[in-house]
Amino acid sequence: MAAILIIDDDIALLNACKVGLRALGHDVDTVETSGQGAAAVALDSPDVIVLDLGLPDLDGMEVCTRIRGWTDTPIIILSADDSEDRKIEALDGGADDYMTKPFGMRELDARLRVALRHHGADTGGDQSELRVGGLTLDLQHYEATFHGEWLDLTPKEFDFLAYLARHVGKVCTRRTIMENVWGPAYANDLHYLKVYAYRIRRKLHDQHGRFL
Repeated sequence: MAAILIIDDDIALLNACKVGLRALGHDVDTVETSGQGAAAVALDSPDVIVLDLGLPDLDGMEVCTRIRGWTDTPIIILSADDSEDRKIEALDGGADDYMTKPFGMRELDARLRVALRHHGADTGGDQSELRVGGLTLDLQHYEATFHGEWLDLTPKEFDFLAYLARHVGKVCTRRTIMENVWGPAYANDLHYLKVYAYRIRRKLHDQHGRFL
């Protein structure tokens, strides 16, 4: 059983999630504003946060960025906007997953379990730093350097590099990377890899792909 906090101003959706997720064994708490959400995250320490982007008092992306600034609790975004730009903005802003409305309760439950599994894998070991060639990744503080120079990486860019660093010397298929870094729901969205690899190579000054 996981403690789930849902931040959304849609009362009908909140009620449906309470019934559906509690029936699946989860402990569910709901709030309707970003202010209530931030307080609930700080006081109750939920296992996963489900966050709507269309909140009445503050844009959901701003809420996501603020929460991510002081906790690594998994965040699953809910939005009626299914545009690729919005998804990339959310993932870059610290979200772990992105769901579009309407959605099924079984899908939400599956994504919650994936988020918990990934979070457990990230925090379950004693390793706090990865080093590959000139790349150093501080897993506790989400900081990266390349040949001693600080890298300005988004959270998802960091996760992408960390996954590759953990599996250095092994063959990682594009589908495997998508499933483990973005989640199973993104297994076929392989174009994300090209976008992120291009951006990371620019930051590494590795446009020819000699390192990545």
